[in-house]
Amino acid sequence: MKRRNFIKNVTGVAVASSVFPLAVSCKTLDGVAEEVNKGNTIEGDEQWHQLSTGKKVPNPDRKKTEVYDVVVVGAGVAGISAAVASARNGAKTVLINDRPVLGGNASSEIRVTLNGVNRLATGLAERETGIVEELMLENRLYNPQESYPVWDHIVYDYVVREPNLTVMLNTQAIDAEMDGTKIVAARCWQLTTETEFTIKGAVFIDCSGDGLMAAKAGALYRTGREGKAEFNEKYAPDQPDGWQMGASILLQGKDHGRPMPYTPPTFVKKYDGDNANHERKINNYLDGYWWVELGSDHDIIDVQEDNRHDLMGYLHGVWDYIKNSGKFPDSENYALEWVGSLPGRRESRRFIGDHMLSETDLTGHRHFEDAIGYGGWSLDEHNPGGILDIKERPSFFHEKFKTVYEVPFSSLYSKNISNLMFAGRNASLTHIALSSTRIQGTCALMGQAVGTAATICVTKGILPREVKNKHIKQLQEMLMRDDVYIPNVIANDPKDLSRKSSAIFGSSTKSGNAKNVINGISRDIDGEINHWQSEGVPATFQMEWETPIKLSKVEIKCDTNLHKNITMRKQPLSDWLKKSFITTVPPELMKELDLEVRVNGVWVKVGEKDRNITRLIKFDFDQVRTTAIRINLKETYGAKTVKLFEVRCYES
Repeated sequence: MKRRNFIKNVTGVAVASSVFPLAVSCKTLDGVAEEVNKGNTIEGDEQWHQLSTGKKVPNPDRKKTEVYDVVVVGAGVAGISAAVASARNGAKTVLINDRPVLGGNASSEIRVTLNGVNRLATGLAERETGIVEELMLENRLYNPQESYPVWDHIVYDYVVREPNLTVMLNTQAIDAEMDGTKIVAARCWQLTTETEFTIKGAVFIDCSGDGLMAAKAGALYRTGREGKAEFNEKYAPDQPDGWQMGASILLQGKDHGRPMPYTPPTFVKKYDGDNANHERKINNYLDGYWWVELGSDHDIIDVQEDNRHDLMGYLHGVWDYIKNSGKFPDSENYALEWVGSLPGRRESRRFIGDHMLSETDLTGHRHFEDAIGYGGWSLDEHNPGGILDIKERPSFFHEKFKTVYEVPFSSLYSKNISNLMFAGRNASLTHIALSSTRIQGTCALMGQAVGTAATICVTKGILPREVKNKHIKQLQEMLMRDDVYIPNVIANDPKDLSRKSSAIFGSSTKSGNAKNVINGISRDIDGEINHWQSEGVPATFQMEWETPIKLSKVEIKCDTNLHKNITMRKQPLSDWLKKSFITTVPPELMKELDLEVRVNGVWVKVGEKDRNITRLIKFDFDQVRTTAIRINLKETYGAKTVKLFEVRCYES
């Protein structure tokens, strides 16, 4: 080999393997390097000179193996819900996230509004409860300024305080180790510590959106749009194709009260707003613009970095059009306060489960015996071309729902990888069904379901399919107890002693009926009243038994006005939005209450809450023998009456 080629090849190997850097100084003879960084000569393997110890040691090869019951990959709202549900129900759980913050599309890195069933065709919201609502209620109390970085830390606090849950940030699951059809371990790389982790587990849940770990495991998946014929979908294209809904980059502007000029960066891409479809609206400068998006007609993951660069350019092009076209003079005092650099993705891999949820399942409101949650965002299919097709509508709101539809558990576990589940946009769905179910509130309900199912798998030593076939009622009861609403499923927990009570009554009744708290439906929905409401505050609510019972837990579901949204809005509410959104803690929520039990004819206080911030209120106390409970409802966050939707009582 000629010397020139030898040195070229050696240098190339050194750079590729990061063994040593390129020479910073060298002598040349006929253009050939004679000396390659003499200072980096390595004696044996002693590469690292530790000045703190005075020793020369090998460069660390950081590899660790950890073992958990449940491994959750991806910490968007779906993954958070899955991990918290798993941990709370007793499984040793790890939550692995490839970003430095939790929340996925809802985080400060991307800032997509955490929508759910925000507005049905009736004009009412049907807000999701359970873990996702707990997060949003805490945010309303602790983050009234609606700061996204503060929201990140509220989410982080909410997750890391779970005692059974370990959180790994800046960590990507890049491969899977298999034993037949079962995942044995996820191979992960943690960027910040330069450590390779082997994470072993009994059950794996991929909530990462793109689903790399699940794909590496060999799970079946598809991308693109199904043709009409496959699932008899009205809004599908005539023939299948590869298009996937695009990713968006957002911005936030701020009024500085004085003229703020704007010069675009060199990578700007001109936006021809004069020829854009009228639905590409620019009606505020505080929060925009979801239609700055790019998709793909083939492999959307392969082009994500190219799309990211282009999206940043297009976003600045839109802002340049606003600031410098002369068509928006009222933008003069506005400047960019924040610009996203990480696109929020809508669609890529969709894994195949025992059931693929389709358009007709949603529009026909199909009932599933294995239902675990619901959705209700409209069929909102984004324009395949995104901002490259500006003359077309940015999204096709094909159909709105008058009431919510069911989501089945059989769409949340893999058809061919036996211990793999998934939740979020990578679930078993058609492209058209995804146009609705991709909304984060719906994804959160999927996540809570698979996290809860994982604990059943661990406890019983079974796989997800067996949960569906033999233990679905147990899963549904666990979810409803934890405040997940499942359409057309009535709670009937045989361990709930409230159902054996001989009398139930309140101090006063304005609407509903005291016995509604044991009817198994924990919200008002579809015009049906399922609550008891007092005439005023304070109020009391009492439950009696003819013979003494053993009691150690009382669980109450109170009112948070589920027909109004509490997600953060990045702009002031218009008059019509005020009808369906609030920007404070819901005034209906109970703030202060206590619980008494009657023991040998004497009332004894066993619990109190003086700053409650949850709809599901739990009292745990030492077991007593009692003939009655009395809930003293002292104060709300502003409402003049109290509503209760459910009261449960347990021996242990």
